[in-house]
Amino acid sequence: MSTSALLPQARQFTARPQVVVFDPNVRLLEYIRENLGDTYSLHLFSEKASLWRELTSDRKPDMLLFAWENAGESLILLQQIMGQAGSIPVLVLACTPDTHEMRLMMTMGVRAVVLKPFDEQDLQRVLEKHLRPAGPEAPFVMSPQKDVEIPLGDDRYFVRASPAMRALEQQAKIIGASDIPVLVLGESGTGKEVLALFLHKSSARSKQTFLKVNCAAMPADLLESELFGYEQGAFTGAAKAKPGKFEICNGGTIFLDEIGEMPASLQAKLLHVLQDGTFTRLGGKTPQKVDVRVIAATNINMKQSIAQKSFREDLYYRLNGFSLVLPPLRERREEIQLLADYFMRRAAAKYSRNTLPFTQRMMQAMTEYSWPGNLRELENIVSRYLILGDEMSILSELHSVASTAHAATPTLTQMIEAPRTRPEPAAGEGLKSLVKSLKGDAEALAILEALEANRWNRKAAAKNLQISYKALLYKIKNYNLGATK
Repeated sequence: MSTSALLPQARQFTARPQVVVFDPNVRLLEYIRENLGDTYSLHLFSEKASLWRELTSDRKPDMLLFAWENAGESLILLQQIMGQAGSIPVLVLACTPDTHEMRLMMTMGVRAVVLKPFDEQDLQRVLEKHLRPAGPEAPFVMSPQKDVEIPLGDDRYFVRASPAMRALEQQAKIIGASDIPVLVLGESGTGKEVLALFLHKSSARSKQTFLKVNCAAMPADLLESELFGYEQGAFTGAAKAKPGKFEICNGGTIFLDEIGEMPASLQAKLLHVLQDGTFTRLGGKTPQKVDVRVIAATNINMKQSIAQKSFREDLYYRLNGFSLVLPPLRERREEIQLLADYFMRRAAAKYSRNTLPFTQRMMQAMTEYSWPGNLRELENIVSRYLILGDEMSILSELHSVASTAHAATPTLTQMIEAPRTRPEPAAGEGLKSLVKSLKGDAEALAILEALEANRWNRKAAAKNLQISYKALLYKIKNYNLGATK
């Protein structure tokens, strides 16, 4: 494809910005020319040789857009381009890149990745943002892919940019259209509630009520009254009858989170509802009939719970009309930038602050981090960054947590020698303070090891540690061990 001559580097400030675009897809180049040709002086190339001749000339553009086709050839050409470009902003046009490719781009100094397919508004916004000088800590931006965020209402979105999440979306759309019960599986913090809401929005019940009940958040008697309601006088303080969530949700969808934690005494009653849609209120005798779709979620190994007789096998098969598995964040790193931007917008609106950009260094640290707490941990990190405004403290936190999570459990000798590397105790504290501190460190390491061994299943970890579930929750919070659910 022919190109127009580039203007000299020194020109009037009223001149249109000079933008070089390389993409083997001639139709895409024509699309860019038709939609942005009036705003920018575009120089379009479909052949590498022509592009390279232009870049090695004396003329310097204001920006370069480079099409990433495959990791092999594109990597070599991009390295050559980055060496020639100097301070010229380089943006990459790409279909969803994998994690390794994203790291390579960030390391080489690419300013942004514009995901295909895009429209002229997407490209216009990115060009306007990056057509200005930037230092070494310029923000790395992955432009929003068209329709990558599906709005669910109340400022909630189903984000799917990775191949795994796009496949999950297609499954959820098909399953959502039916009334079959669904069991959502995934680690803590992977977004099971958002997926449940997406299923509801994809169903014929989308205009009806969607309610969430956390089965691990209350004792058995309270959970029973919450789900099924109670009659007047059913227990002390029941001054008048109250409908439960199943009645309130009639015609809609109920989301039973942490279903694996449901007390055994309630499992039979839930099974009855799934079988024929009937139940009785607490203290009542008259059966209630409801039409409710049930979506359940858990982060525990259900087959193991069945084997241990802590969960009914017949209830499991009733709930598991279809199962959807949410991959952890470490397996969909392509979405970290998109999710970080999304959480930044939410936090900025919540705390009435202006959004902060993510530098290349911070984006690389977030991409390489393992995220044991998944989306919830990412959201917390982004919120802290917005409030503190201190990039270094967040980088230090990511690096220190990563080091702790991957460190081997210290031996007794190592723990005894630990005071040598510690600050001196304050006056009056002495040996007792050091022993107390060491004991706390050892306990925190033991808890972290148990949590990781059980994939952050807190109930299983508590059993392995031979402490109560509540005690474990307290210690996780006390030692600030990652994200809790």
